[in-house]
Amino acid sequence: MGRLLLLLALLGLGGWQLFTLDRPVAPETTLATGPGISWRHNGVRITPLQRFELDARVLGTRSYRHDNLATLAPVDLALGWGLMADPAVLRDIDIDQDNRAYFWRVHAATPPRRAIEAHSANMHMIPASRDIEKRLRAVEPGSRVTLSGWLVALDADKWHAQSSLTRFDTGPGACEIVWVEQFDVH
Repeated sequence: MGRLLLLLALLGLGGWQLFTLDRPVAPETTLATGPGISWRHNGVRITPLQRFELDARVLGTRSYRHDNLATLAPVDLALGWGLMADPAVLRDIDIDQDNRAYFWRVHAATPPRRAIEAHSANMHMIPASRDIEKRLRAVEPGSRVTLSGWLVALDADKWHAQSSLTRFDTGPGACEIVWVEQFDVH
């Protein structure tokens, strides 16, 4: 009975923490304005799917040089918002990135798995300018960032990739692919 009460208290605390105002907030998305809007960048057709804005904590960074996305998205950021931006929660979670994915492992009583999955993501960042690329490469885990741009689909001669458009998917294809037009570190 004592363990059940402790679990309920922790879940209640986690729920309350979701509503505090000093935390980064969930991604905001809106549908693209119409079909047929696309552009080419580094030989790849980029098609916007949804407008995207996010205030988040950087959980991890990883640079890439030798895969299909490397010339477009040289940096992946693992980002967290809501309870996954809380240093007290993150203290008990190990974060790692590899092969265009992000992984986590918990060490103590933490939010439920679904809460972690819904409040964090690995994102392939396509900088819209060299200045944004420099900022993406320089950002460090623990930093708080705001960004805006587009979730996009990519079409090259021999491959296709599309951003996730939901917060509740996991595994292959669950990462966001973001055309980053604005990126600020706070």
